[in-house]
Amino acid sequence: MNNPLVSFDKVSKKYFMKQALRGVSLDLHEGEIFGYIGPNGAGKTTTMKILVGLIHDFEGRLTVAGHELPKARNKVHSLIGYLPQGVSFQRWRTVEHGLMTFGRLSGVPDDELRQQIPYWLDRFELSDVPKKKVRQLSGGMMQKVGFIQALLHKPKILVLDEPLSGLDPQSRLLVKEIIRDLSEQGTTVIFSSHILSDVQDVANRLGLVNKGQLIVTGTLEKLKETIGIDNELMIEFSTMPQDLGFLSEIAGQRKLEKIRDDQYQLVCSAEDDTDAITHALITQTLEHQGKIRKVGNIAPSLDLLYMRYLGKQ
Repeated sequence: MNNPLVSFDKVSKKYFMKQALRGVSLDLHEGEIFGYIGPNGAGKTTTMKILVGLIHDFEGRLTVAGHELPKARNKVHSLIGYLPQGVSFQRWRTVEHGLMTFGRLSGVPDDELRQQIPYWLDRFELSDVPKKKVRQLSGGMMQKVGFIQALLHKPKILVLDEPLSGLDPQSRLLVKEIIRDLSEQGTTVIFSSHILSDVQDVANRLGLVNKGQLIVTGTLEKLKETIGIDNELMIEFSTMPQDLGFLSEIAGQRKLEKIRDDQYQLVCSAEDDTDAITHALITQTLEHQGKIRKVGNIAPSLDLLYMRYLGKQ
C-alpha cells in the first residue's frame, strides 16, 4: 500500500488528571473512508481536534502528507476540511455571506467561491437558502451548510465529527452519497457517528476506540474476530423435512432458535467451521426429504458488534 496520507504514531493526550488518548497509532490512506466509533468520552473528538490542529499539546508523533504536526500546521491547514460537532455560524449573516467568509479564511479567491458556493448548495439540496439568515435555518440545514464550509477549499482530507447528526433520513442518504463520491475522487474521510448503521453503510474501514485506546481497526469481519462474536446461521425450508431432530444434533451448534415454522437460526462458536455446518444442514435436510429455500451465515451488524463489545467491557 502507498505511504499513508495521515499517520498517528503513539499519540497520547491528557487533560489535567484525565487520560483522553493512550498511545493511538493509526494510518489513513488516500481515498479511504474511515469510520471512527466508540462511547461518549472515548477519545474520538480529541483525536480529530489533534488532527485539525485545534489541540497541539500532545505526546507522540503525527504527520499529514509528510508534514509533522503541530510544527507544520500552517502547511497542513489547507489540506484539511473540518466539520465540528455542533457547527455554528453568526446568526445575523446570510448563508451566502457566512460561506463567503469561511471560504476567504481558507484562502479561496472570491471568483472561485462564487462558483463553489452555488454548486455545493445545489448538491446539498439547499439552492433556495443563500439569501436566508442563518437564524432561519433548521438544524439539519445548518448541518449541511457546515459541511459545505468544510469543502470550499477542496481539501484532501475531510474530518467530520458527527456529520449526520440532526439530518432526516433523506438528507442522511444524500450526505452518505456525497461522502462516497468524494472518496472516489481521492478525498480521505475520517468521520465519527453514533448512527452505526450509517457508519456501516459508508466506511470501508472501521476503528473502535474506548477509554482513549484504539482497540481494533479493520473491516467489519476484523471487528467480529477481535470481539469474538458467535457465528449465526439461518436455514429456511421450502419443503419441511420429515424429522427436524437433526437440527439439534448438528456438530458445533450452541443454540437453536425457531424463527417461524419454516425458518430456524443456529448459533455456533466463533471457532467453528460454518462451511462444514452448512454442508451438514444441506445433506441432512435432503436425507430427511426436505428442500431448502435459503441457508447461510447471518452477517452481524455494526450495532450488534458494538453492543457485544460494550457488554464484555
